[in-house]
Amino acid sequence: MKRNARAHWEGDLKNGNGTLFTDSGVLEGQQYSFKTRFESGKGTNPEELIGAAHAGCYAMALSMILGDEGYKANHIDAEAAVELKEADGAPTITAVALTVVASIPDIDEDAFLKAAEAAKKDCPVSRLLDAEITLDARLVD
Repeated sequence: MKRNARAHWEGDLKNGNGTLFTDSGVLEGQQYSFKTRFESGKGTNPEELIGAAHAGCYAMALSMILGDEGYKANHIDAEAAVELKEADGAPTITAVALTVVASIPDIDEDAFLKAAEAAKKDCPVSRLLDAEITLDARLVD
């Protein structure tokens, strides 16, 4: 399965701007720029999109793993905080902090944490990223 996305950029790094497009149309001309990436401009940025992709992928992976074990979540709320720092003289995604809060009937803490860790390890976006990925997992009623 292949999913396509496209970026268009005009101008120099600091004053230019770009637009993002996806085949699904969910990103249709979404604006991004230096200001949206490194300052507080209106629009999105690659790190935010990677975080959204990672959080979504993780939540789906956790749901699948729980289902394989006979559990069905009432809800799974996942967040991915993507850290961009300079490394070796270049901006680099150095870490992703995953946080998950879930309500899952009839599961004990150990089974939940085992499933949460497995989802962190096996979700396709986790497998793609070459960064430290931490996890804070909490089970709620």
